[in-house]
Amino acid sequence: MDKNYNYDLQKLYLELMLSDAETFIRCQSIFDSSLFDRRLQEIAEFINEYTKSYTVLPDYEMVNKSCGSNLEKPGELKEGHFEWLMDEFEEFTRHKSLERAIINSADLLEKGSYGEVEGMIKEAVQIGLAKDMGTDYFLDPRGRLMGLKDKNGQISTGWKSLDNKLFGGMNRGELNIFAGGSGAGKSLFLANLGINWALAGMNVVYLTLELSEPLVSMRMDSMLTGVTTREIFRDLDDVEMKVKMIGKKSGAMQIKYMPSGKTANDIRSYLKEYEIKMGRRVDVLLVDYLDLLMPISKRVAPSDLFIKDKYVSEELRNLAMELDCVFVTAAQLNRGAVEEVEFDHSHISGGLSKIQTADNVLGIFTSRAMRERGRYQLQLMKTRSSSGVGQKIDLDFNIETLRIIDCDEDDQEHSGATARGTSSIIESIKRKTEVESRDPPAEPDQGAPVGKVRANVSSSKMREILNNQFGDDEE
Repeated sequence: MDKNYNYDLQKLYLELMLSDAETFIRCQSIFDSSLFDRRLQEIAEFINEYTKSYTVLPDYEMVNKSCGSNLEKPGELKEGHFEWLMDEFEEFTRHKSLERAIINSADLLEKGSYGEVEGMIKEAVQIGLAKDMGTDYFLDPRGRLMGLKDKNGQISTGWKSLDNKLFGGMNRGELNIFAGGSGAGKSLFLANLGINWALAGMNVVYLTLELSEPLVSMRMDSMLTGVTTREIFRDLDDVEMKVKMIGKKSGAMQIKYMPSGKTANDIRSYLKEYEIKMGRRVDVLLVDYLDLLMPISKRVAPSDLFIKDKYVSEELRNLAMELDCVFVTAAQLNRGAVEEVEFDHSHISGGLSKIQTADNVLGIFTSRAMRERGRYQLQLMKTRSSSGVGQKIDLDFNIETLRIIDCDEDDQEHSGATARGTSSIIESIKRKTEVESRDPPAEPDQGAPVGKVRANVSSSKMREILNNQFGDDEE
């Protein structure tokens, strides 16, 4: 039944609010005198301003004589009456705000200002009283912690080495970013994560704004079946059978191409349609990738990457919270990261705006030597829910099947030393070097040359370099 917010009903709201200061304070966050009937707007404004100025409600006589009104004090009231008032007033405020937004949108629509219209409508719809008072910290510690564990996360990434650094995995409602240079493997990491989570029984949606759906799907075929990308069409029957058999025991995987320039609202609309048609909620959302998205309603200059990425990152994180899903995307590293072995916040394209909003940021590092050995390294640039910042994780990469998996712990240490580069090797050699005097020093007054200092070096390569530099007196 349509609600008729007539004059008498609105007058009753004001009469009930005047009778209880606590109720008025709770309603004050959404109190807008301009939403009332014109005959009541002066009264509503007087009550609101008086309360702000004197921190106490005016009585009925003060209101009536000041505004020429005829408000009446209600009879005996109980707690349920005020609960009804708050529910009713919340609905009244939302209804009137939406009504006003729609009327004011007419001129904006003619001007093509769709972003402003959307913002006005969204703001009106979201009006509500703060009924959730938060968490009583001391009340139930066990229940609070178990609720966090059961609902929020520690959802395994499928890579034990990464899970250990993130205290168990990634959480629902968080924004996770894999950052890498052009061709560093951002899409490969997202696709591998999608396979890991689908195999774990989760419903995964992979949105690609760069690669086509068939190409992403073919890559996943190799990852899932172990058949190399070169051999897929030769073993088509085998691939088809394996994919279908594994699919029966796994969660869902939906791959969708979207052109670059889409917004978080476009993603939201698609996911609502997905849930309606597929009849299942989204557990994991992978977006490849953040830099190709645009803000919802803010007009930003294409050159102002900091502001653009700030809006997009915040909107994506809000979407992750709204959907209560695991959200992973990728971002580009800038030119300054090309020759670097250690990544930091300055290497993120667009600046700190992504870093500040994201919960976890992982840099993807590899070199020609590492790729030939089938190795990737993840550098934890930011972690909000763990103490893993600055740590590194090495992962094995199968060049033929594009599958990324955990590597042995021994290989972790060895690969870490390799990734640190030549400086680490030299430091290692230095630690094994003992310096001693070859000849006793000559007396200064004898004019004899000072004895040469020799080094016992365990590395034959270093010995050769030293000999070439200083010569060898024993020949």
